[in-house]
Amino acid sequence: MQPSTFKGVRLVCRKEFSLGLREPAAWGAMFMFALTTLACISMSLAGAGLEPKLAAALLWVSLFFASLAGADRGFADEDLARTLPVLRLYGPAQAVLFGKAAYTLLVLVVLAVFIVPLYLILVDVTVTAPLVLVLTLALGLWGIAMTGTLLGALATGATVNHGLVAILMLPLVLPVFLPAIALTAGAFGGAAAATSYLVGMGLYDAVLSVGASVLFDYLWYED
Repeated sequence: MQPSTFKGVRLVCRKEFSLGLREPAAWGAMFMFALTTLACISMSLAGAGLEPKLAAALLWVSLFFASLAGADRGFADEDLARTLPVLRLYGPAQAVLFGKAAYTLLVLVVLAVFIVPLYLILVDVTVTAPLVLVLTLALGLWGIAMTGTLLGALATGATVNHGLVAILMLPLVLPVFLPAIALTAGAFGGAAAATSYLVGMGLYDAVLSVGASVLFDYLWYED
């Protein structure tokens, strides 16, 4: 990226953050979904423990479905506010894509910082490899953020916007979702997953980011 693009990414991300503070509906929906999910898991377990792989799967399912409440809202909110034509006129494609993806990642990181400690306490899970868990969360959340941003742009204006994104998002994040569960299970004291899973997640995130960048150029200027 050129320096001007980085500046554009910062400006778009700052704009999204300001709008998010003024209209925190997406934040509220994600956090309420996460709280409800954690409460249901905690009450159903009734103090019983979980094996590491199941605990890891429940954590990532909670993060994924909580993200669906707001990961795709960037372009839909612009469309509803009738500001999308102005953004298309003045906003470079790459700055818009990565600015909105960076903001979505920020929201997901805050969500993870909120969910993961509560989950570990309620499910009574001990983390034996904290660095692996942090790296896995970072790579997994970037994959979700980039996928949600791209699909949100593709579905803008569709009658079933949110349902369409939810249907299309899972197949695209499976290549990071499944390794993330295996790595998280290892971090919870289960069978250690190969570190190549982290490399694979990073490579998929890179391919996804490049592919989204190329596709978004066409989408942004030809739509």
